[in-house]
Amino acid sequence: MHYYTDVLKKYATFQGRARRAEYWMFALFNAIIAGVLAILAVVTRSTALYVVYGLYILATLLPSLGVLVRRLHDTGRSGAWFFISFVPFVGGIWLLVLTVLEGTPGDNTYGPNPKGLGGPQPGPGAYAV
Repeated sequence: MHYYTDVLKKYATFQGRARRAEYWMFALFNAIIAGVLAILAVVTRSTALYVVYGLYILATLLPSLGVLVRRLHDTGRSGAWFFISFVPFVGGIWLLVLTVLEGTPGDNTYGPNPKGLGGPQPGPGAYAV
């Protein structure tokens, strides 16, 4: 769940890099919340829930775009690759492929490798058999 809240904290941050886990966990939680809101709105036929659903979609639009751009940065591509999704038939598939690719190892022009940040680092001999 921290991946979801971390993306929301970086509300409109389009610089840096995002790991696959960060991107896909945000996408998962976002889809679950939006799906539950949509189902509740349809089942109850409540105008208020439709409004809440619409507001939720609008509120998460910028964080969704931000994490997508950071994910593309992690693969060494410009955020402008987002526009490939507007190509009929294959654009969305190609963007999906780009988000699934592993990030570039080490630093790239968009920043340091997010896998190398944070967390305890293993000491000498930590992987000895």
